[in-house]
Amino acid sequence: MIIRAIAILLASAAVATPAASLAAPTTASAENGKAAGAFIADLSQRAYAVLRDKSNDKNDVRAKFRALLKENFAVTDIGNRLIRRHVRTINKQQYQAYQAAFPDYVVDTYTDNLFEFADSELKVMRTVPRGTRGTIDVYARVTRNNGAQPIDSIWTVKKNQNGKYVVDNLTVAGVNLSLTQEADFTAYIQKNGFDALVQFMKDRKSA
Repeated sequence: MIIRAIAILLASAAVATPAASLAAPTTASAENGKAAGAFIADLSQRAYAVLRDKSNDKNDVRAKFRALLKENFAVTDIGNRLIRRHVRTINKQQYQAYQAAFPDYVVDTYTDNLFEFADSELKVMRTVPRGTRGTIDVYARVTRNNGAQPIDSIWTVKKNQNGKYVVDNLTVAGVNLSLTQEADFTAYIQKNGFDALVQFMKDRKSA
């Protein structure tokens, strides 16, 4: 589920809107909220530009979205979170194989679905500081021109070790996607084993 949600939300055209922290207790937190909202708006705009470029074939789109994902998502942290119950039971080679497969799995599984949302718009509604570690929730709404119900989402962003904002989690329509995907991965591992999950991720390619 988290994979499809990433595809939907990245494929939405961002519209420029002021992003303000609800709490805004200090000038610094207000500025951080504004920057986090601008980061999400810019990320969505860049993704939309890829879809609208008619010179891109499917492989080009996949490659460009993979680059966006690796640059703008906390891929390693997200991947770790999804298998946190199993980290102590796997070896170094299994872990490395999983982390190597995870980014491509995210992109390759749902590249085709991106094109369905080329007519969408993402509007940043507000930002809210989360805790004391600089994490910020960016509230956004995705609308489509076909009259479908809007999709409300919360992008949890943080700064990486280089001081750049990255997406650390998504909540869509009230569903925490990391928790949902973690449950899916756990169920698969319990039934088939960890190595089978990694192989499944490698084999799950878009046609």
